[in-house]
Amino acid sequence: MTMEFSGEYRIPAPPQTVWNALNDPAVLQACIAGCKSLEKISDTEFASTVAVKVGPVSATFKGSVVLSDLDPPRGYTLSGQGQGGAAGFAKMSARVMLSGDGADTVLKYDVKADIGGKLASVGSRFVLTVAKKNADNFFSALARRLGGGESEAAAQVVAAGVTRGGAIPAAEVGTAPSVTHWLRSGVPAWLAVAACVAGVALGYILGRMG
Repeated sequence: MTMEFSGEYRIPAPPQTVWNALNDPAVLQACIAGCKSLEKISDTEFASTVAVKVGPVSATFKGSVVLSDLDPPRGYTLSGQGQGGAAGFAKMSARVMLSGDGADTVLKYDVKADIGGKLASVGSRFVLTVAKKNADNFFSALARRLGGGESEAAAQVVAAGVTRGGAIPAAEVGTAPSVTHWLRSGVPAWLAVAACVAGVALGYILGRMG
């Protein structure tokens, strides 16, 4: 399953500060929910392990990201991939741009993602909304860490995501059904976990795009 989407976030810090924070493994690990480990292999490569648990069912996502076309602090291109075991895999390529706007930084990205295995059976619409939600959570945590107040910390998505199946309404971008909701609705536990793993995979890679 192939998805293409874009997004824009405003972070209350100058571009150089955002760039530095998003290349600091300690900051990244603190902002990624469920991140068990994050290792900087080289100046342009990172590896991570992120755990997802839904009731008695657990899944572990292992991923790697390679950076290229670096133009600090204005942006770069990244390629990433992750494996969630039986849940499936996610591969992504993205172009990221940072620009100053007063005392803030506007981060824009364009992403192409390929999802396979059980992750693909969840459906592109659900996977994308979960991924967007995880990305929102990441940038909100980053904004708070960089000094934004609670009202300012919520990362603002101002561009709707687009999948091969069509556009997601702007009102739904950045939102996703909770795992509890899906389990109560009768969705099999492995399917709910698969969706979360997809979201963590995409959200992690989005979060690495500073």
